[in-house]
Amino acid sequence: MGTLRDLQYALQEKIEELRQRDTLIDELELELDQKDELIQRLQNELDKYRSVLRPATAQQVQAQQQNMVLQPDQHRSKRQAISAEPTACDISDLSHVTLPFYPKSPESKEMIKEAILDNDFMKNLELSQIQEIVDCMYPVDYGKEACIIEEGDVGSLVYVMEEGKVEVTKEGMKLCTMGPGKVFGELAILYNCTRTATVRTLVHVKLWAIDRQCYQTIMMRTGLIKHAEYMDFLKSVPTFQGLPEETLSKLADVMEETHYEDGEYIIRQGARGDTFFIISKGKVNVTQEDPANQETTHLRELSRGDWFGERALQGEDVRTANVIAAEAVTCLVIDRDSFKHLIGGLDDVSNKGYEDAEAKAKYEAENAFFSSLKLTDFNIIDTLGVGGFGRVELVQLKNEEAKTFAMKILKKRHIVDTRQQEHIRSEKHIMTEAHSDFIVRLYRTFKDSKYLYMLMEACLGGELWTILRDRGSFEDSTTRFYTACVVEAFAYLHAKGIIYRDLKPENLILDSRGYAKLVDFGFAKKIGVCKKTWTFCGTPEYVAPEIILNKGHDVSADYWSLGILMYELLTGSPPFSGPDPMKTYNIILRGIDMIEFPKKITKNAANLIKKLCRDNPSERLGNLKNGVKDIQKHKWFEGFNWEGLRKGTLTPPITPDVSSSTDTSNFDSFPEDTDEPPPDDNSGWDYDF
Repeated sequence: MGTLRDLQYALQEKIEELRQRDTLIDELELELDQKDELIQRLQNELDKYRSVLRPATAQQVQAQQQNMVLQPDQHRSKRQAISAEPTACDISDLSHVTLPFYPKSPESKEMIKEAILDNDFMKNLELSQIQEIVDCMYPVDYGKEACIIEEGDVGSLVYVMEEGKVEVTKEGMKLCTMGPGKVFGELAILYNCTRTATVRTLVHVKLWAIDRQCYQTIMMRTGLIKHAEYMDFLKSVPTFQGLPEETLSKLADVMEETHYEDGEYIIRQGARGDTFFIISKGKVNVTQEDPANQETTHLRELSRGDWFGERALQGEDVRTANVIAAEAVTCLVIDRDSFKHLIGGLDDVSNKGYEDAEAKAKYEAENAFFSSLKLTDFNIIDTLGVGGFGRVELVQLKNEEAKTFAMKILKKRHIVDTRQQEHIRSEKHIMTEAHSDFIVRLYRTFKDSKYLYMLMEACLGGELWTILRDRGSFEDSTTRFYTACVVEAFAYLHAKGIIYRDLKPENLILDSRGYAKLVDFGFAKKIGVCKKTWTFCGTPEYVAPEIILNKGHDVSADYWSLGILMYELLTGSPPFSGPDPMKTYNIILRGIDMIEFPKKITKNAANLIKKLCRDNPSERLGNLKNGVKDIQKHKWFEGFNWEGLRKGTLTPPITPDVSSSTDTSNFDSFPEDTDEPPPDDNSGWDYDF
């Protein structure tokens, strides 16, 4: 056995050996980071050239068709937004709608329920919703070698297989076979979409099916009925009776259902608590123990609509009695933190200054000038952008060549075919009335037999998407500036009860100074304060969980997308991204806490992103009692000059090179439009534009 000196010497050697290993690991990590940076730089250059090449290479087309977007280029091509057709049912009549009911054996009901709970997407639904879906599913039978789903067809049904076996193929390639107890076709219940694979029967199969309209009615109805019930409960509690409707609505959204078994203690005397309870089902006994003589006194019985524990909302409460379930009990629960965050109305937004008398006179004069113009008064200079809707051209006034504008040209036939008339009408009204320095101005509209035209402010600094593509990602301070521009735009819109719903770098454009402005209001909607809307729309990577789950959404969905934008600007790619929309939605539903943040996102930035991307809309920063001020006061914005931003005196991080009012060098080059639409017969076009 060695001496103590020998052992100390051996220990020293081991410590030195570990230190050398740590140094080597640090050197290798540094080398890896440098190589990653080089790959990123080269990738940015490649993306820069690839994104403007037309047509796409055969490999890219094939990859896109297979929903296997090439990995390095995954976040570099412009993303198409998705919009479902507006819901057919009247929201006010929803509670009276009679849903179809198809009788099933207990075994079939259990099998369908298990299949839904086993599905990555549908397992996120509430049990009451799953129960209604089970009841509404109707039987479908197919013989051997029949086609249930054809790739490329438009679908509206989701299926659960009870008996048989099917084969799934994509472009003739076999993907898998499926047996009983599986859900398939679920993307079709979210919105009108083309099927991404073919499903054929291998033997006779027995299926259960539900269509999109029925599914969406269930989702909307359960949400609305529950919300109305919660509101009634809250209004019956004296503590809440003086609160505004909007605050009560948010409290109803944040309340959680908890279940207790007969005999279970809900509150124990002497314990500390910070939760308040309203009984929505069942009865409880309230008892009190006398420590002196060890006797328990029954004080009273409480039932549906009664409440207890309200003192816990004001400050930490030492419970003075026991509350014990007298049967199976369901309570609505809210904790002190949620309560404190929500009590208080929306603050008056600083942007109200836009509506003063001087500004009003300016806009009236502007309207008089633009209303006198005709389409023939403009020359087309160059194309600024191309999308599924049509094109955006830079135009100039023939008699005043220094005056240039962006002209958005939309194909009427395409709008009618995709049932987007309501969105276009909304876009026109919202943009015409939006007078904010952080929103692109719409001056007037025109139409002819084939097109609709929107004459807008020309912002020649280029799209933020293009700059992000070329640079790969932005520094903290650069991201802060563009995020602040969006916060100002949102503050203005939300104060008017308008939800935007399509935030992404593609929809932010820089003016010649370098300030970012929101553009493309196709999905914007005036919903009013404290109201919700249900139409599924947005860009898959940016869609909030409540939109995916058909819970109804409000302006808080915009704050979710603000968190996603921050992450994408800081890293170059959004946090939630899958090879196809359904996989992306499933990743979103797992939540922001499942995402590993890269080192380049600072602690304060990560904290803000996570507070914006809370699963529960009522808990998101921007949607609490202080509204948008909570975002402006966050640590990540410490020292940021908000006043300078509003006045336009703050120096932007990137100053675009714009030589004249006709300089389009900050935009990619686009081919000429050769697709000539047929003249519109005005079918489906029922309003003036």
